[in-house]
Amino acid sequence: MKVVTAIPPPAAEPQKANEVTLPFGLIGFPEHKHMELLYLPEQLPFLWIRLHGPTPLHFIVIEPGNVLSDYEPELFDEDATAIGLTDPADAMVLNIVCLQPDRPHAATVNLVGPVIINRRTGVGKQVVLANHGRFSAHHPLLGETATASGPAQA
Repeated sequence: MKVVTAIPPPAAEPQKANEVTLPFGLIGFPEHKHMELLYLPEQLPFLWIRLHGPTPLHFIVIEPGNVLSDYEPELFDEDATAIGLTDPADAMVLNIVCLQPDRPHAATVNLVGPVIINRRTGVGKQVVLANHGRFSAHHPLLGETATASGPAQA
């Protein structure tokens, strides 16, 4: 697996940008109501989210199915309703990656609070999973399974 070390993403135009509306912002960033989902082919499976708001912010994210075969997030009904999600097939799940520039192989991924995007409507929300107790907010990215790191940690 490649490790991304460029933060934020290079100024070069990405291959694809998807606009997403975040009615509630992200946890800790409620004023950031819009984002772009960006990918650069040389950085896959990593993606970027670029939040638009008072101060532009960038986060590295990953679709968990690319690296964790046993990750089965369960949403609260209220969260699914908030983004108009009625069919699980319409959900895009993105987990935020925490990268330490001096230790890129020690990267962790937040499995407790993914960003869920309704592919059909382009509306997203960062949620705390209904089954959050099965996962860690600091799961080693290079770990073998989603539940290998034990109970959830804040």
